[in-house]
Amino acid sequence: MTRLVLIDGSSYLFRAFHALPPLTNAQGEPTGALFGVVNMLRATLKEKPDYVAFVLDASGPTFRDELYPDYKANRPPMPEDLRAQVEPMIRIVQALGFPLLRVEGVEADDVIGTLALQGAAQGMEVTISTSDKDFAQLVRPGVALVNTMSGSRLDSADAVVEKFGVRPEQIVDFLALMGDTVDNVPGVEKCGPKTAAKWLGEYGSLAAIMDRAGEIKGKIGDNLRAALPRLPLNRELVTIKTDVALDGGPDTLPLRERHVDELRELYARYGFNQALKELEGGSPDASAVAEKEPGRARGTGRIATTAPDEAVDPALGAAGEYTAVTTPEQLEALVAQLRAADEFAFDTETDSLDPMQANLVGLSFATRTGQAVYVPVGHDYPGAPPQLDRAAVLAALSPVLSDAGRRKLGQHGKYDLHVLRRHGVDVQGYADDTMLESFVLNSGSNRHDMDSLARRFLGYDTIKYEDVAGKGAKQIPFSQVAVDDATRYAAEDADITLRLHRVIAPRLAAEPGLERVYRDIEMPLVPVLARIEANGVMIDGDELRRQSADLSKRMLAAQQKATELAGRTFNLDSPKQLQALLFDELKLPVLVKTPTGQPSTNEEALEAIADQHELPRVILEYRGLAKLRSTYTDKLPEMVNPDTGRVHTSYHQAGAATGRLSSTDPNLQNIPIRTDDGRRIRKAFVAPPGRKLVACDYSQIELRIMAHLSQDPGLVRAFESGADIHKATAAEVFGRKLEEVTANERRAAKAINFGLMYGMSAFGLARQLGIGRGEAQDYIALYFSRYPGVRDYMERTRQQAREHGYVETVFGRRLYLEYINKGTQGQRAGAERAAINAPMQGTAADIIKRAMIGVDAWLADHRNQALMILQVHDELVFEADAGFVPELLAEATSRMAAAAQLSVPLVVDSGVGDNWEEAH
Repeated sequence: MTRLVLIDGSSYLFRAFHALPPLTNAQGEPTGALFGVVNMLRATLKEKPDYVAFVLDASGPTFRDELYPDYKANRPPMPEDLRAQVEPMIRIVQALGFPLLRVEGVEADDVIGTLALQGAAQGMEVTISTSDKDFAQLVRPGVALVNTMSGSRLDSADAVVEKFGVRPEQIVDFLALMGDTVDNVPGVEKCGPKTAAKWLGEYGSLAAIMDRAGEIKGKIGDNLRAALPRLPLNRELVTIKTDVALDGGPDTLPLRERHVDELRELYARYGFNQALKELEGGSPDASAVAEKEPGRARGTGRIATTAPDEAVDPALGAAGEYTAVTTPEQLEALVAQLRAADEFAFDTETDSLDPMQANLVGLSFATRTGQAVYVPVGHDYPGAPPQLDRAAVLAALSPVLSDAGRRKLGQHGKYDLHVLRRHGVDVQGYADDTMLESFVLNSGSNRHDMDSLARRFLGYDTIKYEDVAGKGAKQIPFSQVAVDDATRYAAEDADITLRLHRVIAPRLAAEPGLERVYRDIEMPLVPVLARIEANGVMIDGDELRRQSADLSKRMLAAQQKATELAGRTFNLDSPKQLQALLFDELKLPVLVKTPTGQPSTNEEALEAIADQHELPRVILEYRGLAKLRSTYTDKLPEMVNPDTGRVHTSYHQAGAATGRLSSTDPNLQNIPIRTDDGRRIRKAFVAPPGRKLVACDYSQIELRIMAHLSQDPGLVRAFESGADIHKATAAEVFGRKLEEVTANERRAAKAINFGLMYGMSAFGLARQLGIGRGEAQDYIALYFSRYPGVRDYMERTRQQAREHGYVETVFGRRLYLEYINKGTQGQRAGAERAAINAPMQGTAADIIKRAMIGVDAWLADHRNQALMILQVHDELVFEADAGFVPELLAEATSRMAAAAQLSVPLVVDSGVGDNWEEAH
């Protein structure tokens, strides 16, 4: 199919300017934005579009300025460093052969919109390359949006709904309601994306919302009615014109011949060495190399080359020299090279994503950037070349890999530690992990996989797994990949890991607080987590089968009850049938709608109408039982490792921005504990004969951290006294003696204690306690009057976040807040709530990680007597010989309590049992 690419030039330029550091060339001229644009343009060329246009705004007013004189009136002038890069950008765009369009009287958006619809009408596959959300209104069959900086792609109505909560044809109404602070288009005050999407889901269009504005209650309804006169103009301002009179259509925009001499001059002047090397016919440009989706857990990149985060040596962005080691002499030379190196990067290639069952296919190593080797040991396709014996290779490499004095580097190296351990090699001296370096440097960044890091820090696109192993049903295991292809792919892993470390490590070292988090917490935790995962936990399959049978009976009973209530049979798992039954037949009110405007049957919707009919409550009961059965009681027995007879979860360090660990396969963090059925599942986690399970859990750790951070005398005093904190809070707030506090008062105090940490409003507190909003506001005001230090801490934290763009944990972990000073009012409010909560949640995460490291070190001499087997939220679970339990309890709880020195004591609760539930 004919392809048309329309590039939003202003978006490219501004995004590159703000995404990159202030790079300069040898003459001191700014180059950061220009570098980003050039890399993105070169990536576009690799895609070989049939037609392409680079579209910029023309100078002078547009029709929107005539409609609304204050349009874009609050935009600051273009920074001088950016202005200086516009002219060379235009020269490079034209020298590369891109048609450049600027049309007076309209914006670049309107030119792109017109060409996009013309191209789609002519049967072209149209891609709009932009980061501007306004273009979502153009998505339709044949027209897709690609955000080249983030990699996101909107190519269908469903994708738009998933991102914005509204259909493409509703985007204009969506934008009109929210307004646009960048363009100085005032929307409905306090109407953010969620509210706008909710209204459009319920009413369908802006016109319908305006007609029924009187039905919308509360302050937001007042704001809507106040904004009614300007909403039609808003809609006109945010609508992209698609009928601009142009001199030619999409088929007049073929790529033109490039001007090599001018490109050579420009690339040399601005120091774009890799682009210049490609121009002169050197090694393939980095952007020409496809992305990589590794055969293990390394990510699934989709975006084209973007500019690196930092100016680096051009060699760091070049393709490397990669060779295979297939003879004893080459292996001997490799071992000597590794022994002589101060540090080296390594990686494994396997035939499975599960490190607990994966077979080793090969290993790769790099001791210097740009050079790496691959040692194939398990390629078994017909006609495969001779390879070294796996056992002989591991025997030769094991001494250097297990030498703690030799620094090893990896990317998500915990996987490789597992694989090598299972093949008899105990890796020691694992010193750096590029995934964790990136995560600690900026935990708010979405992705820390190798592909994303290579693009972000090196401007380099790695090889896709599909390029060497194929796709879908035709994909082959890595053991059947041709050795030559495997060498390029696998050796690149080690090379890129070393290159990334050389770029990221200095940046981390420049931030001593972050460096300490990385060195003292994250890196020492890697082998600890590897041991916990390898230990695994025993599962009682018979108990789970009994629970599954019981859940099935109760699901059947719920189905029968639902049939009686409905007066007919229906499928409880069918949203369509539920929708017809609840809203068409039973005429229950539609209180929640889907993004497409249909009555919703999700949990929120059913809870909202559960007080009006018994059937929604029965459906909710059925769903809860079904989820427990499918997620846990049926699934866990299938996850028992056939070699160990245990279940082995995988812990992830670089998932949550706060530093909290998450787990998958299975996700043990989500086992429900507030219901009897959820707690029963823990009964199936058992100790083997002669052993016990021991659970040690921090008591109210985030509240204790709040007391430490706020230094509020009343809160500190309550914890130091050892009293029930919620009762003590109630006594303070309601002015009672401790023994006079009622159950309802304690409940209210508990809701305030926890709610304030998560930014709960008076409205949220009122809903939780079932009281009036005014009464809830009085509770909060009274709380702050008794604990003024908490109020002061919250305000200080908000201010620090606004000034620095981040907050920190007690140990120096930094948590960036993207929207603290920008975005919608709702986004800023959310960032402020996160600013208050993140230091507490992040400090709690740091504390339990430090505890795990300390307890694991003590366990080193007692591994035959006790194992650490689980970490869930603020809890550690151990398996121990029955006779060793008293010593374990004493040592584990004391080390957990000593994991941080706070102004209030850290208290650890513990329990012992034959299963996890008994240990609570």
